[in-house]
Amino acid sequence: MAHLMNIKELAAYLKLEKQTIYNWLHEKKISGIKIGHVWRFDKDAVDKWLKAQTVNANPHNNRKKSISKNIKHSRTAL
Repeated sequence: MAHLMNIKELAAYLKLEKQTIYNWLHEKKISGIKIGHVWRFDKDAVDKWLKAQTVNANPHNNRKKSISKNIKHSRTAL
């Protein structure tokens, strides 16, 4: 059976203000189930949504290479 959370529980779970959850609902950034006048959120669906929001770090940081490449390029332009 699905574990449903209300706005207050979801805000606590995500460590956000309740207003942020309402804003996200209005902006369609997060999905919920509206039962009457009360919003409910499936914890499994929230966890899946959170995982989809993850930004992975690049293990091979190419910043150093691109900086030295730009320096070499700017020197040859002089």
